[in-house]
Amino acid sequence: MDFAPILLLRLRRQAGKYVLTFMHRWSRLFVPTLREAPADAEVASHKFLLRAGYVRQLGAGIYNYLFLGQRSLNRIIAIVREEMDRIGQEFLLPGILPKDPWVESGRWTGMGENMFRLKDRKGADLCLGMTHEEIMTVIARGELRSYKQLPQIWYQIQTKYRDEPRPKSGLLRVRQFTMKDSYSFDLNAASLDTSYNLHDVAYRNIFTRCGLKFVAVEADSGAMGGSQSQEFMVYTDAGEDLIASCPVCGYAANLEKATSRLEPVTEMEPTGDGTPELVHTPGCAAIADVAEFFKISPASDIKCVAYMVLRRGTDSKKGGAPDTWHGVAAFLRGDHQVNETKLLGAIGAAELRTMQAEELEKYLHGPAGFLGPVGLEHDAKPLGDGLTVIIDKSLEGRKNLVAGANKQDYHYRNVTPGRDFTWTLSADIRSVNEGEACPVDNCGGKLVVGKAVEVGHIFKLGDRYTESMGARVLDENGKEVTPIMGCYGIGIERILTAAIEQSNDANGFWLPATIAPFPVVVTVTNIADAALRETGEKIAAELEAAGIDVLLDDRDERAGVKFKDADLVGIPYRINVGKKAASGQVELVSRAISQSTDVAIDEVVTAVKARIANEVKSIN
Repeated sequence: MDFAPILLLRLRRQAGKYVLTFMHRWSRLFVPTLREAPADAEVASHKFLLRAGYVRQLGAGIYNYLFLGQRSLNRIIAIVREEMDRIGQEFLLPGILPKDPWVESGRWTGMGENMFRLKDRKGADLCLGMTHEEIMTVIARGELRSYKQLPQIWYQIQTKYRDEPRPKSGLLRVRQFTMKDSYSFDLNAASLDTSYNLHDVAYRNIFTRCGLKFVAVEADSGAMGGSQSQEFMVYTDAGEDLIASCPVCGYAANLEKATSRLEPVTEMEPTGDGTPELVHTPGCAAIADVAEFFKISPASDIKCVAYMVLRRGTDSKKGGAPDTWHGVAAFLRGDHQVNETKLLGAIGAAELRTMQAEELEKYLHGPAGFLGPVGLEHDAKPLGDGLTVIIDKSLEGRKNLVAGANKQDYHYRNVTPGRDFTWTLSADIRSVNEGEACPVDNCGGKLVVGKAVEVGHIFKLGDRYTESMGARVLDENGKEVTPIMGCYGIGIERILTAAIEQSNDANGFWLPATIAPFPVVVTVTNIADAALRETGEKIAAELEAAGIDVLLDDRDERAGVKFKDADLVGIPYRINVGKKAASGQVELVSRAISQSTDVAIDEVVTAVKARIANEVKSIN
């Protein structure tokens, strides 16, 4: 195949050696742009990734990455690798994994249907890797023997697989994706703090160099387990995570972790002798109806949300227990909503679903809409054989409240927690609301809630995997101890999508020069004009010689078509070679601000280098 027409090849001298350089010609590249996005593309990044020819969908949550998309991803990976090489060592682990390590950790069943499972020709159970804690622990167990070998930080950039039940939003929710995942092994908590902090710095450098406007927030560790968890988020309406943040002090947390300071509530005056009084409330099943009936604030009504929750069993060679379902009644203020992630974490369960009518009768002996805590029998410890009753912390210390009576069309008033009912445990199980006071002492700010996309996550695993899988080392005294772990992930495609989400308009998007497929495109407005063509090729060659990747738009198309495509595909700078070239000038367009400046031809390379340098300086 003759490559010369595709790539303009040149020899240049660099550091005493001859180096082969080239520029890409748009006329010979596969860049299938679209004027309109497919109807099923909803969020901006999905629309523009398709329109700009970065990706094409192969199946639900499965995408082909085309030329421009792969170039951009490679640039992101290069940044990630450079920063991670400063603190760790790169591995490459298999994507197809045996069952045994997952059984040892207890996650073969714990991962549920999110895990792709298969069998080989001999009937052995395998899975596609959705994360690699177990496999890294297998290596540590087999190779690490002494405290002298710790600490270790091992990372990889690898394809992951997840049987996502509802793939959507382009590359934001998919079944196959690229992740940088790293794992630290330390002898003690102080050493783990160091590994964690190294990742915190590396992640901030990575996202900054990729041009993202991100915020680090407190988060929940989820299925990975562990403590001290921090997510790196980019605000966008395409996000599926909700972030509560304070504009005054900078506090930020995922809604699954966020807390707030509640204003005092004026309690109702008791009626009668002040003990619970049964009141006929026909048709008042909704919180609003109850509040209207009693002429109270919803904050003085006790809401009940009843669940069946799943405690995962174990499937280990040592013998394990089966999965079990348990009844849970959650009580909180009528103006609050249950945060189900907080609830699951508080009671140590894996999944939940709403109770059905027959289950309500079994555990609470009452109908939906009229459920309450008075008279309920409950377990002393969470997830026993009976009912687990959990109340939100905001109900502690309250008095003279209204609650369902577990009887159709009846409520109690004068209900005081602790006096009229008790519970299995109390915990923060509510979602914060926008406008509530910041939880930071002496702040005084009000929380703002917004949507965001997670691009990275770091958290401390402790000994969850090393203990269950038998990884041990000898300490300084020759005593066998269990190393502790940290886990740290970055979604490569999510960096690209987040960058598009934060920088787009009606005509397309623009990427930072650090991650754009090309920092600059040289657009020859009339390729049939030999003088313009030669000028464009000269400028492109000089840009390449200066170390700047360039795309030469040498297509036989109208100038307007070329300008539209350049605006669409994410390239931050464009040099228009047109009529002004006859007088020694070209136009330099900055896509982010849609601003055009006339620059002398012999100065345009210097001008582009300066703009890229200023951009990099501004994001660093």
